Amino acid sequence: MRRVSKLSQVAVAVASLALAASACGKTSSEASKGDGDGDGKGAAGSSYKGKGIGLAYDIGGQGDQSFNDAAFSGYDKARKEFKIGGVDMEPGDGESSADKVQRLEQLARQGYDPVIGVGFVYAPAVEAAAKKYPKTTFGIIDDNTVKADNVADLVFHEEQGSYLAGVAAAKASKAKHVGFIGGVDIPLIHKFEAGFVQGVKSVDPKIEIEKRYLTEKPEEGGFSSPDKGQNAASGQIEAGADVIYHAAGLSGQGVIQEAGSQKKWAIGVDSDQYKQKALAKYKDYILGSALKDVGGAVYDLSKSVVEGEPMKGEQRYDLKSGRVGFADSNPRYREMKDVVAAVEKAKEDVISGKVEVKTAP
Repeated sequence: MRRVSKLSQVAVAVASLALAASACGKTSSEASKGDGDGDGKGAAGSSYKGKGIGLAYDIGGQGDQSFNDAAFSGYDKARKEFKIGGVDMEPGDGESSADKVQRLEQLARQGYDPVIGVGFVYAPAVEAAAKKYPKTTFGIIDDNTVKADNVADLVFHEEQGSYLAGVAAAKASKAKHVGFIGGVDIPLIHKFEAGFVQGVKSVDPKIEIEKRYLTEKPEEGGFSSPDKGQNAASGQIEAGADVIYHAAGLSGQGVIQEAGSQKKWAIGVDSDQYKQKALAKYKDYILGSALKDVGGAVYDLSKSVVEGEPMKGEQRYDLKSGRVGFADSNPRYREMKDVVAAVEKAKEDVISGKVEVKTAP
């Protein structure tokens, strides 16, 4: 799907949406015609009356090679499988909560169902829009505070995937010195740190761990500034770390680039960053990625709406469900049999309940 920046060539059904978007964010892609009959409803079945999926991105937008791109993968899969339409929208620079409310309400008003906010920053907007459009199903990723009969809170045990990342980092480190870089100093990212540190210490309590948060608030660019990630990684490598795990969204690209350029290991997050074209130059140094299947959650919610039984309430994904894990795409990682074995054993221990992973440092 291609990104659009003006109204020419945009489907008529989306024209009013694009006009509204000029005030509250940029339309990232056109609405699909679904099954080609022009009604936008596709071939999902007579029970589905929506126009398709409405997806509103978090800070960094599509192309972050991480969190937002993971959401897009589920959106894209659902649209193709169920032959329904959809529109995905970018956040505006320095936008307010009111802008987010306007975006979600516009999607609901246009007939998109479900409407999904990608990221905890959408919580107030989802709450407001869900009240105004009770017949539309809303979803929010990474937040479980919105309680309504037409809202699904799509949340994860991020600490579990991070625990595996910590085990991998500790086993792969030759310097016995690793690093963690979080995008923003908030409770959600603290879960990544907590799991990672516990995983490292489970291998060797004496391993030294560098820790760094890029910003205190999301609007300060912690999730959207590769230069900040690069500078932080440079500092940790200079301090002695030879494996760095990031939970920093788009900023993580800078972490991986710096680690790769200095021939140090990097561990990605959310998506399998080894497979991403934008990072291909550095992929040999991407040890693995702590996976959080945001795309799977988007797909699950979309499927439930299409089938007439919308998900609602808290939906929490973990290692056992397969929506959290550790990617092993890099052949260099798979060659390290002791590392792979340690990660697999750690996974078994978490799933069995033998190990309970902390959610706070």
